Amino acid sequence: MERLNRELVEYVEREILPRYEGFDAAHRRDHVEAVIERSMSLARHYDVDRDMVYTIAAYHDTGLVEGREHHHTASAAILRADDVLRRWFSEESICVMAEAVADHRASLESAPRSIYGKIVAEADRLIDPQTVIRRTVQYGLSHYAHLDREGHFRRFCDHLREKYSDDGYLQLWLPESDNAPRLEELRRIIRSAEALLRVFDEEYERQTM
Repeated sequence: MERLNRELVEYVEREILPRYEGFDAAHRRDHVEAVIERSMSLARHYDVDRDMVYTIAAYHDTGLVEGREHHHTASAAILRADDVLRRWFSEESICVMAEAVADHRASLESAPRSIYGKIVAEADRLIDPQTVIRRTVQYGLSHYAHLDREGHFRRFCDHLREKYSDDGYLQLWLPESDNAPRLEELRRIIRSAEALLRVFDEEYERQTM
């Protein structure tokens, strides 16, 4: 984490990142660390405060402690309420960061309000087909334990089609991201009922062994 405030990084690694260990398998520490890494990589293309980018990425899913539905606004509230951040950031910067956290959710209809929101939203996409497939199965097993295998498969297909298909709600924001070709790869799977069943069966078996 070169060029970042070391005290900020130490605080986040000690107090914020461990919170992700209590979330579902698709949103644990490996997820937030990947979003941080991708956010910092995208930040190199823009005139932005790297400490702000790092902080936004670190806090973006902390609101999952209050549930999935409104986690983006809960995450923003957690960031705003953290007085320790005022050691390093002005109130104006905290406001920008909170807005960026609130704007990261893929299902929002409007574009993020700042370049900071676009960076974390793009970084959070993580559109690697195998990762998306794994996280979708993991989320279903964690949150819908009452479903049988067929029920999990239906939920899996519904989610992928609603979010990632040609008509899905997910939007990409930054041309420097490598998400576009990976999204097309995922869409080729979604277009094929046989491919969907095959990748689901493989991942379901791995997750339930």
